[in-house]
Amino acid sequence: MSIKKMTVEELGKKVINKEKVFLLDVRNEDAFEDWKVESDSFEYLNKPYFDLMDGIDPIKDDVPTETPVLAVCAKGNSSEFVAEELDEAGFDNIYTLEGGMKAWSEHLEPVKVSDLDNGGELYQFVRLGKGCLSYMVISGDEAAVIDATRMTDKFINFAKDKGVTIKHVLDTHLHADHISGGRTIAKETGATYWLPPKDAEEVQFDYEKLVDGTDLTIGSSKIDVQAIYSPGHTIGSTSFIVDEKYLMSGDILFIESIGRPDLAGKADDWVGDLRDTLYKRYKELSDDLVVLPAHYSSLEEQNDDGTVAEKLGVLYEKNSGLQVNDEEEFRKMVTENLPPQPNSHDKIRHTNMGKETPDLEEQREMETGPNRCAVK
Repeated sequence: MSIKKMTVEELGKKVINKEKVFLLDVRNEDAFEDWKVESDSFEYLNKPYFDLMDGIDPIKDDVPTETPVLAVCAKGNSSEFVAEELDEAGFDNIYTLEGGMKAWSEHLEPVKVSDLDNGGELYQFVRLGKGCLSYMVISGDEAAVIDATRMTDKFINFAKDKGVTIKHVLDTHLHADHISGGRTIAKETGATYWLPPKDAEEVQFDYEKLVDGTDLTIGSSKIDVQAIYSPGHTIGSTSFIVDEKYLMSGDILFIESIGRPDLAGKADDWVGDLRDTLYKRYKELSDDLVVLPAHYSSLEEQNDDGTVAEKLGVLYEKNSGLQVNDEEEFRKMVTENLPPQPNSHDKIRHTNMGKETPDLEEQREMETGPNRCAVK
């Protein structure tokens, strides 16, 4: 008996293309409620593996016979057992997710945002299982990577396939929800690694200081990447204007929410910075800039082409975090509507500072679960 496997790459295409899938998640209910493969086109059934060890009778009548059925668990083992039971019962359209939710957490789906002037290109790397967004700006034979995840081979191989050399790697801030791949990419490619110095006071490595007004020119098309100091999520948070058309907002502004100011324990101190950035600094920018955030929280934030992007002017009309004119009401909204902090956020911060060097399996465990960088 050979159960069919579905790779995370294949699942990613089904999510982006909104294909129909019946997802049978055999993890415990709390794990499923906290974090799952999300798609508007999927049907879901959550039945813990331990309830199915004596047979599949509890779900037999709920599993469809025509729609592809994908069994999912944490690592792929429990779901394979359930898939075999379904196969023996006569279901023939059964798959298991290779590597389970751990592998799904690491998948990156590159989506083209736009062609830039003079042959340049802009790509958004969508981490579908965690809601993280990274970027690559390509111009001529050079590239810059922004807010890279730890899956560095995805960026390095993508650049090789495009025939370009990564010259700059930038982080908008010191991340607390995922491990940055910035230093590793810089080391492997010879690129320059940039980090805001106000976030880097405790880092254990060399970097170039990313300050307000830092202006990088990428490749022969001379694509411009300009840094704008925009504190609030962290004290050093820095945004980028790319090609005078795009605003990479990091974890300051999302499509349907705003960034949280508490991941270094500074909510009361940084909420004023957050408000100044959102209600003053960004207000001075063009409404036509397309906002490209570093995270998204729900599928509703994705466009039909798979990108997560919206004009700044539209966000000032629709994003609830930008509609609170009273300063005290804003402070209350931000400090009283914070979700649980990301898994292992302190350990992730220390890893991104170079203070800790967890092995790969520990890094995977540290990042398991959804991102929680937004004020709800």
